[in-house]
Amino acid sequence: MTRKNILITGASSGLGAEMARQFAAKGRNLALAARRTENLDGLKAEITARHPGVQVHVRALDVNDHDAVFKVFREFQGDLGTLDRIVVNAGLGKGQPIGTGGFAANKQTAETNFVAALAQCEAAMEIFREQNAGHLVMISSMSAMRGFPKNLTTYAATKAGVSALAEGIRAEMIGKPIKVTTVHPGYIRSEMNERVAKTPLMVDTKTGVTGMVKAIESETGSACAPWWPWTVLGFAMRHLPLGVVAKLS
Repeated sequence: MTRKNILITGASSGLGAEMARQFAAKGRNLALAARRTENLDGLKAEITARHPGVQVHVRALDVNDHDAVFKVFREFQGDLGTLDRIVVNAGLGKGQPIGTGGFAANKQTAETNFVAALAQCEAAMEIFREQNAGHLVMISSMSAMRGFPKNLTTYAATKAGVSALAEGIRAEMIGKPIKVTTVHPGYIRSEMNERVAKTPLMVDTKTGVTGMVKAIESETGSACAPWWPWTVLGFAMRHLPLGVVAKLS
């Protein structure tokens, strides 16, 4: 089915902004949330200029303000009448090796990537249960497949939590008109990793998000994006010795 009205969090840059562009090109109406409203306003202007028939609504949202998550999601529902798909995308890439004095950064990553994702799931599923329809999309990471060392330890743990959270909701929704998809992006260039040196298998934002959107549109339960080579690598990551997997970080 066509999911006409799509809400995306963390939409001010990177993967979220590119998903907005690609869904708009498919004629979908958009509800875009992020902290940086100046970026959202610019993205809205860009999209409406290219696709005049597409509705674009934007609102400021810090996903760590959990009351605001519920409020903003409801306001977007009021704007569009229904929310057909909600993409839980907002996230943070901070992190330090465990036990090296970086607890504050690791705590912030855990709160933003998991606790705030839980708040977004709660708000989304309240709406979908009332509508008896909807598609919840969780943006996880290939790092969710195994534990990773050093700066990625907490980040990978949060993404494993996100994947497990989505799978639990999906299990409850089997046989019901509410779908749940977990997307595990591979190495995709974005604002979060723009300072990272060239990495093997890294693809540009547009190419990577094209794979993500394809996975989302298929409404499969879980997918790696882009499909190649990450589906094969995902299988390998789950079964290779930990020491080998650690070298991929």
